[in-house]
Amino acid sequence: MKIVASASALSDPVSRSCLFTLFIAVSLICGAYFIGNAAKDHKERIMRWGVINSMRKANSNACKNQCRSPGTEALPQGIVAKTSNLEMRPLWSSTMKLNNPKCSMNLLAIAVGIKQKYVVDKIIRKFPSKDFVVMLFHYDGVVDEWKDLAWAERAIHVSAVNQTKWWFAKRFLHPDIVAEYNYIFLWDEDIGIENFNPRRYLSIVKEEGLEISQPALDPVKSEVHHPITARRRNSKAHRRMYKFKGGGRCDAHSTAPPCIGWVEMMAPVFSRAAWRCSWYMIQNDLIHAWGLDMQLGYCAQGDRTKNVGVVDSEYIVHMGLLTLGVTTEHELNPVGQALSNQDKLSNLEALPPSSPRRFDNRPEVRRQSFIEMQIFRKRWRDAVEEEKCWVDPYQQFANQTSH
Repeated sequence: MKIVASASALSDPVSRSCLFTLFIAVSLICGAYFIGNAAKDHKERIMRWGVINSMRKANSNACKNQCRSPGTEALPQGIVAKTSNLEMRPLWSSTMKLNNPKCSMNLLAIAVGIKQKYVVDKIIRKFPSKDFVVMLFHYDGVVDEWKDLAWAERAIHVSAVNQTKWWFAKRFLHPDIVAEYNYIFLWDEDIGIENFNPRRYLSIVKEEGLEISQPALDPVKSEVHHPITARRRNSKAHRRMYKFKGGGRCDAHSTAPPCIGWVEMMAPVFSRAAWRCSWYMIQNDLIHAWGLDMQLGYCAQGDRTKNVGVVDSEYIVHMGLLTLGVTTEHELNPVGQALSNQDKLSNLEALPPSSPRRFDNRPEVRRQSFIEMQIFRKRWRDAVEEEKCWVDPYQQFANQTSH
């Protein structure tokens, strides 16, 4: 649209008035046109923002429902590596394949001292390297003296002086670290394994559905603390013991440890799920020499009377060697067999009075163990009283140790 006016027309008042009116009309028409378009564009923008906001809200709700590990909120979920393992990684390798499927692996962790080097060597040689990762907890601080053994370089060595295997396990066997291992063998060092095969043992454990287990003890050669762990001939596995005389009787109707659903702590074997639960139960400030075994049934992933048991056909010898708290270096004969308690005592007494290794601090260790067992039991009672949402699956037998 063009508007043309001559100079004479602009000098005439009437013409000027007409032109002004025309200008106003054109302005209103153009303004209405632009305003209409702007309103239409604004409306479309509002609609688009509405869709975007709806999408954002839906996305936000989906993210809120997504289970994220604490501390990973700033990371894209796909980059989060939630678990680890104890596998050593090469510094260089032209043949390393990152996507190779891994074979089924298990973990053997043992608390060791150099005095039992011969016995530990025999244990580890029984566990196939392609099925087991080996981890040694050196409670005497001696590590280099193990390097001459064939398997030493593939083992993980952790050293801390005068600490129990439970201290080590709490700090170095977090469930997310050992999440790739099917079974965790958490053993003492004084175990004879002449009649034990790890593969056959695990085959029986899987067949029997045992989440927490242990090999039976040879009742003749072993130091047996509880009858339930003694080997039964012509039996593959058992879950309960019978005691009809004296205190703490056990019969076919007994439902609580140590009559049923119970193993000792010298050679326990945990499934991955059972270990995750058990690790959380280990108290960070206690040595746990005693007391933990009575509550492990809560980690049996179901009924402890069915999922906790002792394997008879693959059995071991518990030598009962003195370790933590003992200063003598003479606990084994030259072929690595356990000495009798009398021989151990004789070795202690035979040391010259001036020797700094003539004292046995074992009574102090036992005293501390007893004190901590009472502490742990009190913590359990207090936790049960404070936790209003927790339901004890064994409540009707809570105060019962035998029938």
